[in-house]
Amino acid sequence: MSAVEALAATTAPTTSRVPQKLFTWEEIFFRAPQMAATMARYLDQLRVSARPATLGAYDDALRMFAGHITTVDPACRSVSAIEHRHVEAHKTWMASRPGRSGGKLSATTISHRLCLLRTFFERIIDWDYGDAPRRSPIYAGDFPERDEPLPKFLDDPTAAKFMAALATDPNKRRRLMVELLARTGMRSGELAALESDAMVRIGDTHWLRIPVGKLHNDRYVPLHPILVGLINDWIATRPPSRSGRLVERDDGNSFDRRTIHRYVVAVAKRAGVGHVHPHQLRHTLATQAINRGMSLEAIAALLGHRSMRMTLTYARISDRTVADEYFRVTEAVEATYRQTEPLPADVEGPNMRRLAADHRRLLGNGHCTRPVALDCTFESICERCGFFETGPQFVPILRKQRDHAADNDQHDRAQLFTALLDGIDDSP
Repeated sequence: MSAVEALAATTAPTTSRVPQKLFTWEEIFFRAPQMAATMARYLDQLRVSARPATLGAYDDALRMFAGHITTVDPACRSVSAIEHRHVEAHKTWMASRPGRSGGKLSATTISHRLCLLRTFFERIIDWDYGDAPRRSPIYAGDFPERDEPLPKFLDDPTAAKFMAALATDPNKRRRLMVELLARTGMRSGELAALESDAMVRIGDTHWLRIPVGKLHNDRYVPLHPILVGLINDWIATRPPSRSGRLVERDDGNSFDRRTIHRYVVAVAKRAGVGHVHPHQLRHTLATQAINRGMSLEAIAALLGHRSMRMTLTYARISDRTVADEYFRVTEAVEATYRQTEPLPADVEGPNMRRLAADHRRLLGNGHCTRPVALDCTFESICERCGFFETGPQFVPILRKQRDHAADNDQHDRAQLFTALLDGIDDSP
């Protein structure tokens, strides 16, 4: 095996997220052998501790970065020679690249790749690699501002249609798998990794052991009686498991995310609710739970969140404090509307203008022009109200109020009257 083939073998990703490779490790090795060797050494270390998907993501990010900068700057042949200008060029290049949906790469994708690159630089500096730069060439300001959209979930009527269609699904395996997603909030990868003996009984409750997954933690979640029945029925009637998994493909291999996705889409199509993604079922369960009073701590434990920050995302969907305050205030406002007597039926056109003019309530230093149909419950903020109106005839009293405020160190009030005087044409 040649040196190039050996390097390519050691850096081949277990899982690649780039369907078409623009750059290969072979060509990077020929252009910048030191850079390729440093990155290969780093990927070898990741292979020991990182999951395949993580390793694949790092491989893609490093390969794309190295391939691009060695193309635009052939003189850059080692990691220690990488400067911030190379990062700037790569950012511009990524922003021009097409994404999976046909548009440009999203800010989230660009930010994620930059994060992987920054971690690479920081680690090889900490690990005292001979080819490490003196400092990371990626700065905090390099990361694009990321949107924080709310999780996509099914509202209650849509979820009810989806679950009704699921309850009559003729495919037992598909129904069990989608029911597990919908009623436990587990991820697709966790579902595929469930072992045959994942269901256990502790006391009077059945629990499901969800294995170590995305966040490297396993957990037990309580099982709905419907799930208990579906699991028992499936185990009793399915063929013997060849993989030791609770659910497996016909060939004995574990399910992949795309097949699980198709299962969920098939149920959604039967329900007539449009496209549904497996992760939407997770979001839906969390949203339903928080809407019905389940604590954030319990939701975090159910979903396997390591940080409450992840769970707080769902609190943004249903902030009961905001809702309660809003309805309290609107109820008070509606009460004032109900207390106001309706205008006579013949009050329109000139009559309405005459009534509005008659309603200009005289104040000590101006007029209140609030329409008669609107009640006022305020007593001491007239000058700051949008319906307050004054004129030249009130200049003497406004001056006295300004001077009184100034003498008593009421600066804000003095500025208010000064502004009113400045707005009157006849005031000196």
